Amino acid sequence: MHEEDTSVAIYRDAIPLSVEADMESLYQHRYASSLQMKIYGHMTPGTMAYVAARDGKTAAALLFRLEHGKVCVLNEQMWLDQDEIERFARYVFSAFTGVKAISFPVVHADIRRFPFPYQQFHSTTDIVLSLPLSVDEYMARLGKSTRSYVKRYLNKLRRDFPSFRFRAYTNDEISEADVREIIALNRARMSGRNKTSYIDDDEERRMLALLKLRGFVGVLTLDGRVCAGTINFRFGDNYFLQVVAHNPAYDDYGLGTLCCYLTICECIAQNGNEYHFLWGQYEYKYRLLGVQRDLDHLAVYRSRLHMLVLLPMAFRIAREGYTYSFRSWVLNKARRKDEGSVISTLVFHLVNGLRDLKNAASRLLRREHAVAAGLPPVQSDK
Repeated sequence: MHEEDTSVAIYRDAIPLSVEADMESLYQHRYASSLQMKIYGHMTPGTMAYVAARDGKTAAALLFRLEHGKVCVLNEQMWLDQDEIERFARYVFSAFTGVKAISFPVVHADIRRFPFPYQQFHSTTDIVLSLPLSVDEYMARLGKSTRSYVKRYLNKLRRDFPSFRFRAYTNDEISEADVREIIALNRARMSGRNKTSYIDDDEERRMLALLKLRGFVGVLTLDGRVCAGTINFRFGDNYFLQVVAHNPAYDDYGLGTLCCYLTICECIAQNGNEYHFLWGQYEYKYRLLGVQRDLDHLAVYRSRLHMLVLLPMAFRIAREGYTYSFRSWVLNKARRKDEGSVISTLVFHLVNGLRDLKNAASRLLRREHAVAAGLPPVQSDK
């Protein structure tokens, strides 16, 4: 640690705009930004900011709240150096004598030797694509079957629909009507699976507010009609996918994957650094070269005695961590069949069998929903 040349400041309630700018510059992540927290109502009264500066430059900027003897860090999904975590812990335990523990609910950190008792369990996943320098390089990196898939369906789409267009829009260029069309496609697709979309009216309002400031929306049209799209956000040089949706009448054209691929190509053209698919271990994310990053729930305790006092919290974190890790293991085994392991093979057949049944039922429901909605039938080339 560099204590001798590091200064620390705490801001209560009124957080300077410079700190908010530092957060975005340091972490370049949607869920580590004050803008996300403001729009989604997480910056409530009592929110404080911790800022560590070294050699005149901000080294860490964390928003947090005091909650029943615990400090909960609001920034999420960013990388934190162990030294910065230790410095923050020492400062918090010194400045707030009633605090027993510090919680980082979702963080990327490599903790080894640490002066305080702590727990670190995987809590979620961010699937991330490191963007190459050119679209040609990206296409060359894709697996052979994925390259064939993209080229085949793009050619089929262009052949059958000469009016096919894909365009990307940012911030003020974004049409609210296009966004609502994409959201409507998402809701229809979820309804076709007998599920309810998480995008209710409040979420739609929040998304539109954030899109005006950090939006990046890909729109795919056929005959002038929005048939697929992606809703993304840009923070720094990084892009974050929130919604990918398409009209189920065009399932035989692979519109969802194609739209995501075309969006990534636009991000490359904009000199982006990373494309974050975020959580959800779906096959298309890996086919498009997303790499899984496991993110952790990190809890730091003042002492072993305080950890014992907070035993229900410690048990909950451990239970959730083990549950998440098991589910992730099952999904990865199902995705990557290991012929050398009997258990892996059984898991593969079990999970994929259930998936096949679910997907078959979903396809039937989507087609019935498309017919009921009066959408045009699409012929398959299979």
